[in-house]
Amino acid sequence: MKLSTKFLLVVIVVTAVFSVASAALVKRGLDEIRQNEYNAVVSVAAAVKKKYPEIDDREVVELLNGSYGGQKTEELLRRYGIEKDYYILPEEKYSYSVVIAFTVSAILAFGAVAALIISVYGMIKSKRERELTHYLARINSGDYSLATKRLTENSDSVLESEIYKTTVMLREKSEQLKKEKDCLKDSLSDISHQLKTPITSMTIMIDSILDGEMPEEMQKEFLGDVRSSVEHISMLTQSLLTLSKLDADTIEFKSAVTPLCTILETCRSSTSAIASAAEVEVALECDGSALNCDPKWICEALTNIVKNCIEHTPAKGRVMLSGRDESMYVRIEISDTGCGIDKKDLPHIFERFYKGKDAGENSVGIGLAMAKTIIEKNGGYITVSSEKGRGSRFVIKFFKQAEGKR
Repeated sequence: MKLSTKFLLVVIVVTAVFSVASAALVKRGLDEIRQNEYNAVVSVAAAVKKKYPEIDDREVVELLNGSYGGQKTEELLRRYGIEKDYYILPEEKYSYSVVIAFTVSAILAFGAVAALIISVYGMIKSKRERELTHYLARINSGDYSLATKRLTENSDSVLESEIYKTTVMLREKSEQLKKEKDCLKDSLSDISHQLKTPITSMTIMIDSILDGEMPEEMQKEFLGDVRSSVEHISMLTQSLLTLSKLDADTIEFKSAVTPLCTILETCRSSTSAIASAAEVEVALECDGSALNCDPKWICEALTNIVKNCIEHTPAKGRVMLSGRDESMYVRIEISDTGCGIDKKDLPHIFERFYKGKDAGENSVGIGLAMAKTIIEKNGGYITVSSEKGRGSRFVIKFFKQAEGKR
């Protein structure tokens, strides 16, 4: 049973009960009035007889009934010295049935009007519920092209407002999911390509070795290539697992106030072998500031950036790590003297699996994307600027206010 129907039945029952109770109270009131009338008549009759004993009882009755010689009762009583304040007589005769009928009719009329209003309201509400139900059904079916504004115009309904906000949220979620689905599709395609090439190469080399007709020196060379491919696949797999954990928020970052020089020195040490092989100098400049972050993961992020700089810096080039405390934030800057980033590639440099035209042969396009995610999850943000042929500069800022919130 609908709420409006229940409420209508309650109104009808309450009206009926109130009508019976009102009729009983009116009857009781009328009985009291009639009893007061009788008492007043008896008092007046006794007062007249006491003061004028010679008056006949019949004459007293006619006097009180107002039918004595066509004269008014008040005038006759004044002749006998009785003022109106001494008695209580009604000016009109009351009818029990008329008064009770009028009272009950008024209450029933009020109840009927209330029931009619509730019925009309219930019909309007049912219509609106059907409209909203149909509206939600269309949303659930994926139709977001509805006139949502119509539902909220000239109305302060909280429900309609929430439906409008929910519709907008669902549309945004749907668009976001579509983008993520397309991104996942592209990512899987890139991953498949990244794995397919080394696996195919490894298969060919292993088959060649197993044939037994290959010179020992060439076998060693092929085995070295297989080992390099395995390391590449291992690195790619580890990076993908890390990205997945970051996306799922399953990595627990443990913030600690750490000297900035310690973080940068660790980063330089972990890239020293790569820098030495590429004949690139990695310099360090730092003040005595500290950073509230997860030092392990921040080192991971900075290492990925430094590796990227080393890969794009020619021999005898230089990569510079610097860190200092500004008034509002802690600033880390990583710059190189490499080839720079093309303007077309610059807006996409932090996108996953994106490889610019100057990317290395073994580049996967994960390192910078992972670094950006780690930095942001530690309360910072990263920007990059570059000029073709004049190197690149990565600037990372950790605002002190953001540090206090973590």
